[in-house]
Order: sequence, then C-alpha cells, then structure tokens
Amino acid sequence: GPRSGGALYTRWGRTTCPGTPGTELVYSGLAGGSCYSHSGGGANYLCLPTTPQYLVSGLPTYYSLLYGAEYRFPRFSTHNHNVPCAVCYTSQRASKLMIPARIICPSSWTEEYEGYLMAAKYNNDRNAVYECVDKSGETVPGSHASIYGAGFYHVIATCDTGLPCDPYVTDKVITCVVCTK
Repeated sequence: GPRSGGALYTRWGRTTCPGTPGTELVYSGLAGGSCYSHSGGGANYLCLPTTPQYLVSGLPTYYSLLYGAEYRFPRFSTHNHNVPCAVCYTSQRASKLMIPARIICPSSWTEEYEGYLMAAKYNNDRNAVYECVDKSGETVPGSHASIYGAGFYHVIATCDTGLPCDPYVTDKVITCVVCTK
C-alpha cells in the first residue's frame, strides 16, 4: 500500500523539484512576503501559487499587505527579478533539514539542493526567516523592474561578532544545503 509520512519543502529560486527518487512537484509559483520597509506583516517568505483562489470580495477594515519578492543582487543579472519557487514532496523520506554554511549533507541524508543562505537586508525594517535559495536560481519571466517589496539578499559572515574568525571569514557569502532523510 501507499507509504505514510514524507517530507515537504520549498525549493526557492526554481520552478521544478530536484530529480531525486520519490520527489514530486506539489505546485510551483513565485515568492512573496511583507514589504522591506514595513514593520508589520508576516516574517516568513511564502511560495504563492501562480493562480490564486479567493473566498470573499471586498476589502476588510484591517489587513496586511503582500508583495512579490525579488532577488536583490546589484552585480548579478538576476537583480530585481522576481523569485520563483517550487513546493516539493518526497514520499521516501520523512524529515527535512536546511544546514547553513554547508553544501554537503551528512552521510545518511539525501541532498535535495544546495545554494545560498538568504534573508531580508540587515538594515531593513522587516525581518525574514533565513531561506536556502538554489545556487542555479531562475527568475519569473517578465519580471525585472524593482518593486521594492520583499527581497532576498545574500547573507555574509561577520566574524569577531560572536562568530569565530576561524573558520568563518568576514564578507564571505554563506552557503546552504537542503537535505532529507
């Protein structure tokens, strides 16, 4: 019969799931979140489906605003492009782990993808959870104008501020790997 359990994870920066055995695409979409300059709203990024469904019409009295999320890398061709995402399910493994500052999973784990640790900019009003964005990130077609909504920024090390300078190196971009077991 069918196996119970499994692990669900978001592959940030891609519209497909990795080709690991037993992994399937639940849906693909685009990243969204609260505006970088707002102090309220959600703290996490969301993988929004490309075709939303609505229950009510009309504007509630009080609300939170949802923005698209962009790559914010001025020296890269993906700068100001919106970030795609894929929600993936693996039926053969039950746990998911994102390891910052590593690109290799522990020996008994399966690598789903590796990439760069990203979050909101350090001096923005908005805080966001750290996410692992695929090293081969794609963009949402047609997106390239800055919307100044939610942003994905590389995370860099700052040693001697609680991180040991050996092995962490100031101004090095922090990597990450997503593993399942």
